[in-house]
Amino acid sequence: MSIHQAPPRDGRSGNQTGDRLSVVGLEAFGRHGVFEHERRDGQTFRVDLTLGLDTRPAAAHDRLEDTVNYGTLAERVVSAIENDPVDLIETLAQRIAEVCLDDPRVEWTEVTVHKPDAPIEATFSDVRLTIHRSRG
Repeated sequence: MSIHQAPPRDGRSGNQTGDRLSVVGLEAFGRHGVFEHERRDGQTFRVDLTLGLDTRPAAAHDRLEDTVNYGTLAERVVSAIENDPVDLIETLAQRIAEVCLDDPRVEWTEVTVHKPDAPIEATFSDVRLTIHRSRG
């Protein structure tokens, strides 16, 4: 599977047309970061996902197997956060996008990784990175 950065948007999440499925505020504990104390102590990461897919088959047949099972997707994303520490949230976001695009029904994804406890010596409420990926 080839994954490409999606073209810029006009301020709306995801694709300009089509259906969007979102999972917002998914939390998991991970040990990602460039500093030793981030790897040792870990921290909570929050993730927002938006998937572009055609939901008409699921709506027509009312069958879970005709759409993305967001419960299973959430479990896989949590596993991606909890395992195999990386230095950068950019790497983590890419990993999560690949999980989302594993399902062939997903045409594109928008992934936002929140790192609210980033090691910054200033008052802030959140550090977040949003990426857009689509099938190539």
